Amino acid sequence: MSLARPDLTGSTAFVTGTTRGIGKQLALSLADCGCNIVSTGKTTDDTVDETPLEGTIEQTAREVRERGVQAHAIELDVRDTSAVEAAVEEAIDHFGEVDIVINNASAIQLAPVAELPADRFDLLTEVNVRGTHLVSRAFADHLADVDDAWLLANAPPVTTDRAPGKAPYAWTKLGMSFLTLSLAEELADADVGCNTFWPVTAIDTRATRYFGLGTEDDWRSPAVVADAVLALLARDPAECTGHSFYDEELLAAADVTDLSAYNLTDGDPEPISARLFDPDFERPA
Repeated sequence: MSLARPDLTGSTAFVTGTTRGIGKQLALSLADCGCNIVSTGKTTDDTVDETPLEGTIEQTAREVRERGVQAHAIELDVRDTSAVEAAVEEAIDHFGEVDIVINNASAIQLAPVAELPADRFDLLTEVNVRGTHLVSRAFADHLADVDDAWLLANAPPVTTDRAPGKAPYAWTKLGMSFLTLSLAEELADADVGCNTFWPVTAIDTRATRYFGLGTEDDWRSPAVVADAVLALLARDPAECTGHSFYDEELLAAADVTDLSAYNLTDGDPEPISARLFDPDFERPA
């Protein structure tokens, strides 16, 4: 059974890290449901020649507009307090209201403690934890005054107190979850739905390929995460808050159990992403 997509006409989503990968797919999938998009990230049409990576915030915005909704691109380094506050103000001024905020931007480096230089540790901490804090903090009061608001993060369930071989990265991603789930309590009186989402399998992104997280047989397309978020947004934020969801869990609850269309190859990918932080993870029987 295919996903019954929510009608997000009139909504506006502020998504961090939309130049490529999961963030871009989130923006496009939300747009397909009628949602306006604030496309944010560091790579712009003016700076794309300075990086080997493909994609810009403006390119994502153009593809969003092709889907018949509005888009506004804002260059943003989520580590910069003033830049975050200015971007949030610009987004609200442009659209009048933002009711969906998704902390997706992340840095990744899988390395043991002894092998990770201090500057790389700082980068992981500043992008993942500080960035989530700054964006969430800047939007908190606004979301509290908006009906049916959501604050989401692309981050895993907090299921472990250690992650040998990747502890610096793990604690920053778990920190994103800790902040988001804490906000579920802090914004409970305003009925803001604060939740995290995380893929069970590795997703076909540049980071996945660079760090060799399995092979194409183990990967799914970013669309599986985006569809899981759409399934989440079909719920009532006042009733659905303070949860960490796996994508397969969200899709199963929406009666989507055949996930083969998301696979890059035939077969059933292993739960590599879930086991990054929960080595004992098993799919429900």
